[in-house]
Amino acid sequence: MIHSSPPRFALLVFTALILAWTVLLSLPFSASSGKVTPLADALFTAVSAICVTGLATVDMSTHWSFFGEIVILAGLQIGGIGVLTLASILGLTVTRRLGLRQRLLAAGDTNPMRMGRDVSESQAVGLGEIGGLLAAVATSLLVIEVALTALITPRLMLEGYDLWHALWNGFYLAASAFTNTGFVPLPGGLAPFATDFYLLSVLAIGVFLGAIGFPVIFALYRYVTGGGWRAHKRLGLHAKLTLTTTIIFVIFGWLAIAGLEWNNTKTLGSQDIGQTLFSSVYMSIMTRSGGLGVIDPLDMHGSTLLVIDMLMFVGGGSASTAGGIKVTTIAVLFLAAYAEARGYKDMQAFDRRIPNEVLRVAVSILIWGATIVLAATTAIMHMTGESLEIVLFEVISAFATCGLSTNLSAELPDAGKYILAATMWAGRVGTVTLAAAVAATSRSRMFRLPEERPIVG
Repeated sequence: MIHSSPPRFALLVFTALILAWTVLLSLPFSASSGKVTPLADALFTAVSAICVTGLATVDMSTHWSFFGEIVILAGLQIGGIGVLTLASILGLTVTRRLGLRQRLLAAGDTNPMRMGRDVSESQAVGLGEIGGLLAAVATSLLVIEVALTALITPRLMLEGYDLWHALWNGFYLAASAFTNTGFVPLPGGLAPFATDFYLLSVLAIGVFLGAIGFPVIFALYRYVTGGGWRAHKRLGLHAKLTLTTTIIFVIFGWLAIAGLEWNNTKTLGSQDIGQTLFSSVYMSIMTRSGGLGVIDPLDMHGSTLLVIDMLMFVGGGSASTAGGIKVTTIAVLFLAAYAEARGYKDMQAFDRRIPNEVLRVAVSILIWGATIVLAATTAIMHMTGESLEIVLFEVISAFATCGLSTNLSAELPDAGKYILAATMWAGRVGTVTLAAAVAATSRSRMFRLPEERPIVG
């Protein structure tokens, strides 16, 4: 299967890991009580960890033993950097070289459009640069998480934790932030730190770095170091689109959340102007896929929940630890609309032309993502009788692997937990990979049918 269909191999590996983690979390010594965790909860937690989502059906600070926490932490690390990327890193470490097949698999993990199709246009990361990208993935994961841990640990010690617990919980929070998972091992979650500028700033930086994606981190590294290659002193289109669109959405979310919640005494209305502006920009960054929220969504206005729904659905950058349909997808759709409005034949951005194939994939991602969210929302609404705004928020958070929650996940029946777990799986695997896996054996037609234009709009 690895030879004939890399996309299906990716799905198989991802699913096998989830099943293995389900078994591990079902073991009696994975729970602090020493009892077997119910299958629905073990599976949900395994999917949430491997898919770096952060939704939970049990209390993450008390239910799991130290062994269970290690299993969860390992799962979110594997899910965060990508199964195939991790496999390629391990292969490179053992063999000291990377074969063509491993390069193709790693390239597919950074750009699923490569999987199962012949792509000839310029790529954000070329096959010749895959080794450098994998090194950047491993290095950035290690350096950023160690740096975040070093920044978080002293703050937890000031809160009263001893050195060991501060170090462990600091590393857990660092990994949870950089992988955009959103699990919090602390009793009471982040509520005691709801107005802590220092800790929340560190977490926000970790989430932002994880959400922009490894290709962008790699491009920024090449841009700064240069390495003697003049071509590397220019940021590529993917990096520019990702950074520009991400910043635009963060600013939009910041202003929208602050404006809508300004007079809500349950959320931001009771804070001074400085704290209100900080809390709103923090929550905007968390909608990239971070999930480390400090404001209960149930206390927010329905209009604010709708804005957060949109931000979560978009998510973060491609080949990042974030979920959603990705910022580059929405950027391409807006560029296509702009080109159509101006009468341009091609989409253009930053003095580069974007192929029409990218637009077709972007439209497919949007449609399939919306379909998955609609189907899951309908099923869970029928099952629970909850309101649309609550269920939609939880489902989009699952699909976009965000982790912000209205606590609906913990209240769902087992069937609802399975539906939400499937939604997380579909969101993390990626609609492009799913489409490539299904279409991997498709044959190209040797003829074209007569053209006729339907009326649209």
